[in-house]
This record gives sequence, C-alpha cells and structure tokens, in this order.
Amino acid sequence: MFNFIKKRETKSEKLLKESILLSQELEWANVFHDSVKGKPWLASLSINVGRWAGNYSFFYLLHRILQDYKPSSILEFGLGESSKFISTYLTNALPNTKHVVIEHDTIWEAKFNENFNLATNSTIINCSLQQTQVNGFTTNSYENIQNKINSLFDFYIVDGPFGSYRFSRYDMYYLAEKFTPQDEFIILFDDTHRKGEEDSVNAIATMIASKGIEIFVQSYEGVKKNTIIATKKYKFATSL
Repeated sequence: MFNFIKKRETKSEKLLKESILLSQELEWANVFHDSVKGKPWLASLSINVGRWAGNYSFFYLLHRILQDYKPSSILEFGLGESSKFISTYLTNALPNTKHVVIEHDTIWEAKFNENFNLATNSTIINCSLQQTQVNGFTTNSYENIQNKINSLFDFYIVDGPFGSYRFSRYDMYYLAEKFTPQDEFIILFDDTHRKGEEDSVNAIATMIASKGIEIFVQSYEGVKKNTIIATKKYKFATSL
C-alpha cells in the first residue's frame, strides 16, 4: 500500500511539473509573438517550433540577440528552423552579417534547400558525424570541425549534432578554448534541460572563466531549457 501511494505521489509530481513547464511555454509563445510585431517579414515567417527544433524561449532569445546586438558573425551548429529565422533576419535587417551553419546530413541539407533559400551571406559547411570520448563517455561530434572553423564569431548557436547522454555537443568546448580575455561573444545552448547538454555548458563556462574571461550565465525554461553564456559586452542577454 505504501509503495502504491508513493508511486501515485511521484506520478502526480511529474504531471504537475509538466503542467508548469507547459504554462511557461505558452507564456514564452506570447512573449515571442509580441516581440516580432512591427517586423512583418518575421511575423509571416513559417517556422515549426518545438520537438526537434527550438522552443519558444529559444526563438525569443534568438530574436532578441539578433535585434539588440546585431552580431556581425554567427556560427550555428545544426541546419533547421533557426537557420531559416536567422537567414530571414539577415536578408531584411543584417545584410553584412556572416552566417555559417555546420550540418552533417547531406540528404537533409538537400531537402532543406528544396523548400527554403538561405540568404546569400549564409553558408553551410558539411561535417560528418563521428563518436569521440569525453571524460570517459561516448559523445556525438562533428568530424574535423576545429580545422574547418578557423575564425572566431560574435554569436554561437549550439543545437547540433544529435544529443548524447553525457557531455553532449561538446564541440563548442574545443572552439571556446581559443577565446582570450579580449574576445566578446554570446553562446546560446539549446536543450540544457538534458544532462548531456548541462555537462557541456558547465564545462565550457568553467574553462572560459579559468582564462580570466568575465562571463554571465543564465537559463530560460519552457518545455525545454536554453542557456546563454555571455561576456560583459553582451551581459544583458542574460536578463531577457
């Protein structure tokens, strides 16, 4: 009887948490839609929010960073709905911004290009997937990405490759090792409600701080959690 009651309480707690997160997501949806008013080219853009793509808090953060900080260079891990959003922004408001997308699946890339034309200043770089070891755990990684990405960017969006159980999407760690105290940047990390992505964010933030770089970290949560790591120039991205 005791075990039965305990199971019911656990199930009730889980349902309550899911309800709270769903309510937060609905609030983020309203916040997002209000934020793009006055930009018909965004308000009319067809994007599929949620599931494999970013949720509403993610797209709100993406919009605010593009609008408020106007990054001159963007590196995005994973081709998808956010690529459409960024590319549309470039076409209409940031014509001089460089946008590089890392994608491993050439079949998906071809299908994407059938349905959407990226901006002329958006470029896709193909990197095959490989499995590597990070702190004793197997994780998905982009092959040879450190040699293919030789420059630094203002804005990093980490939403690929496929998630791993631990130290997921760890490629950003190796790119962040190149940062110096003189560099200014924002990192937007998706899916940090999962242990693997949380591992990587914690490792990246610790490593960056060890270089003497002042950073600000904040998470935003709806049905999924997104985390921002920002330097002093962009610190208000952690109070959106």
